Amino acid sequence: MKLHAVGSLVVVSLLASGGIATLAAQQPGSDPVPRFKSSADVVTIQAAVRNGKGRPVAGLTAADFEIRDNGQLRPVLSLRSDAGSPVSLAILVDLSGSMAISPKLAMARQALDTVISQLRPGDDEVAVFTFDSSLHESQPFTTNPSGLAGTLENVKPYGTTSLYDATAAAARRLSERSATHKAIVVLTDGIDTSSKYTAPEVSGLASSIAVPVYVMATVPSIDQRAMMEAAERSDQSKAADLRDLAEWTGGQLVFASNLTETTTAAVGLVSELRQQYVIAIEAVTAREWRRLDVRVKRPSAVVRARNGYYGG
Repeated sequence: MKLHAVGSLVVVSLLASGGIATLAAQQPGSDPVPRFKSSADVVTIQAAVRNGKGRPVAGLTAADFEIRDNGQLRPVLSLRSDAGSPVSLAILVDLSGSMAISPKLAMARQALDTVISQLRPGDDEVAVFTFDSSLHESQPFTTNPSGLAGTLENVKPYGTTSLYDATAAAARRLSERSATHKAIVVLTDGIDTSSKYTAPEVSGLASSIAVPVYVMATVPSIDQRAMMEAAERSDQSKAADLRDLAEWTGGQLVFASNLTETTTAAVGLVSELRQQYVIAIEAVTAREWRRLDVRVKRPSAVVRARNGYYGG
C-alpha cells in the first residue's frame, strides 16, 4: 500500500439500488434508458461541517460543496443529510496491559456505555471488539445495543497494543455494513506498540473504504497534556500518528481525562455522526491513490472528511 503526499446529451444522476443510476435523455418521444453504475464507480464521502464556533452547520446543499479529486473539481452526484438515518459503529476497546493503570479502563467502560446509550434500538447497529496484540470480537453487529451494557465488567487488560492492526481489521468488516453513517470508535490510552501496519497505511485503508475513525484517548490529565503537545509539535510521535489516523479518515482524535469528559466526548461523537453530510461523486477508473479535498463555500466553515480513495 502506498500513500501519496499530501453535445446535446442531458444527464441526470441519482442514488439507486446501492449505486448511481444515470438517465440519459433520448430523442423527443422516447423513454429515458437507465444505465446503472456499480458502487465501485462511486466515491462516498461522510463530511462533518462546523462553523467558526464549532457548531454543526445544517441546511447545506450540493451547491455549497466544492470537491476536488487530485485537484480536479468534481460535480456532486448526490447529497444526503438525515439525522434519522441508521448508524453503524464498530467499537474497539484497548485491553493491552497499559490500560490497567487507573482510571484508563474505567473511562473506556464509561465511553462504551455512553455511546451505546445514544443508539436507537432496531435501527442503529453496533459491534464491540477488544484488542491487545490481536483483535477479538466481543459482540457481533446487533441492532439491540441496550443488551451490551456492562460488556467490559469482567475483562482484565493484558499484553501489547496492536491498535493499527485492529483498526484495519475492523475497517474491512465495517465496510460491508449498509448503514448511511458508519464509523470506527477506538477507546485507548493511545500508544501502539506491536502493529504490523503503520498509522498512514491504516489511514489509507480506512479512508479508501469510507470509514472514518474516531479515537478517544482515555488518559489522566498529565498524560493528556503531554500527548497533545507531542501531536502538535511532531509528525514523528505516537500522538501525531493517532491524530493523523483520525483526521485523514474524516474522524477525530479527542481526549478524556475523567468520567465527565468521557461522557461529553462520547455523546458529541454520536451526535456528529448523525449530522454528517453523505456525498457521492464519480470515481476515476485509474488504479491509483486519489487525493480528495472537500470544502464548503461559506466563511469560517470547517470540514472533516476522508482525504482520498483508491481509483479503479
